[in-house]
Amino acid sequence: MKAKADMNYVGKTSCAFVLLTIAVAMVPMGSQARNSTGSDTEPSQENNSSAENISESKIVAGSSVNLTCGVISRGDLVVVTWKIRPRTGNHCTLAYRTDQNKTDRTNCSERMDWKSSPETDSALQIRQVTLTDEGCYICEAVTSGGNSHRTYTLTVLVPPEVTLTCDSNGTAVCKAAAGKPAAQISWDPNGDPRTELENHTDGIVTVLSIYSPRETSITCLVSHPAWNTSQSKECPSENRGNMFLQYFVICAGLLVILFILALIFLCKLHCGRVCYKSKIPETAPPHNMQDSNEQQELEPYASYVQKENVIYSTAYEVTVSEDLPPGLQSAT
Repeated sequence: MKAKADMNYVGKTSCAFVLLTIAVAMVPMGSQARNSTGSDTEPSQENNSSAENISESKIVAGSSVNLTCGVISRGDLVVVTWKIRPRTGNHCTLAYRTDQNKTDRTNCSERMDWKSSPETDSALQIRQVTLTDEGCYICEAVTSGGNSHRTYTLTVLVPPEVTLTCDSNGTAVCKAAAGKPAAQISWDPNGDPRTELENHTDGIVTVLSIYSPRETSITCLVSHPAWNTSQSKECPSENRGNMFLQYFVICAGLLVILFILALIFLCKLHCGRVCYKSKIPETAPPHNMQDSNEQQELEPYASYVQKENVIYSTAYEVTVSEDLPPGLQSAT
């Protein structure tokens, strides 16, 4: 019994030792986990802080935009610098030092400048924005109390040019040309149009929507981020009716012209036959008259010949009778 009790005591002591060892080993692991968790959350907080300093600015091409550096104490300001990093082209820098009251400008276009004097306002102004102005704009301010910076991502929007073409077959073509980003086209009433995209340089896109509805009146609706409201263009039924009327008038005119030409041809054909029949008796009399004239001209000649023949016969008989002997002359 004593040996059994000793064995139970040894077993309990061993279990307690093992549990204590496991507990001591888990303490550093927990602290490492907390440290790793803290190290993971701190960068995320930094990232969130950085994300808060980044602003996205969208501007329509051709307009102007002002970018500010945030709240800066003018009395504590030492240096303020704008660093411009466009997506295409050279980098640009604008800087101002308060202690020397001096500005510095490097590779910046004339459209980019301080909104007013840098002594009173550190905002940057961009006039007549173009696609080449897209990029990153960073404002860094050095003050006696510390440093601050603010970053802008500038995106330029290009509104498309909308046209709508409707033909007599009931097919409508809505075109949103040269927009950035691509425009969204819809139809009223709804249907299943065929859409085609044509990509250009600098993100410019032309959208073509082809729609063949059964309805006579349809509307093309075009939406774009550069517009506050969508634009609409309509193919009214009156236009299609007018087009149908025009086609009908043209076809009727062609039929009338063909009928007139056919009538003229028939008239000419009939007149030709009548004229041909009427000319036959007219041509006959001239031949008869000519024959009669010839006969009249020949009659005097014939009578003259006849008379000449009679005279010739008489003269011949006299001559013969004179030349014959006396016996024969009496016989004659």
